[in-house]
Amino acid sequence: MSDASVVSGHGLTKTYRRNAEAVHALRDVDLSLHPGELVALVGPSGSGKSTLLNVLCGWERADSGALTWGGALAGRRADELTWTELALIPQALGLLDDLTMGENVSLPGRLTGQKVHGRKAATDLMTAVGIDHLADRYPKQASLGEQQRCCVSRALLLSPKIVLADEPTAHQDARWTEIIFTAFRQLVRGGSVCLIATHNPETWEYADRILSMHDGELREGAPAPVH
Repeated sequence: MSDASVVSGHGLTKTYRRNAEAVHALRDVDLSLHPGELVALVGPSGSGKSTLLNVLCGWERADSGALTWGGALAGRRADELTWTELALIPQALGLLDDLTMGENVSLPGRLTGQKVHGRKAATDLMTAVGIDHLADRYPKQASLGEQQRCCVSRALLLSPKIVLADEPTAHQDARWTEIIFTAFRQLVRGGSVCLIATHNPETWEYADRILSMHDGELREGAPAPVH
């Protein structure tokens, strides 16, 4: 793992209004993600995990604080990054209904002009996660678990420098969870970084590092057990 960070956040703060109530989704969050590490982001529902991922990927802006990209991404904004640099696995999956499963996985290759590479990588990834037989079917013809593995394959297609994943194994059993994390592990061996938001403590064993969120605050390490 390199000492230089791929992305760093300093003092990230985000507050939403719910009628008269202020919801503090991020409270002065500091974090650094480094090449070659798989990081688990854990915490209860509503703790701020999804908001942090949304801020990192540029879907939302923090009210205050700074987000800095390092290395080859220095000086860039998240919304300027391509599929070769940043990929997101959202809870909502975001597959395109009018494309087949195979076309959904290959989409980053088409968008970045890497069609040939994308087709081969798509076949390899879909085979690895057990959905190669669904390449010509549409997402609605597949189970939710299969759709989720399609989304994972799409994100990993071009070996991006950073993957942000929001509950990427929520619809998987233990076998497929292990296979998906094996794919993440293979990616970080090449120097990428994966930040995985997860509710499932059984996935923590796959992580190099654990970050815990509670009520918008981020801490290093697993949360204290509840008695």
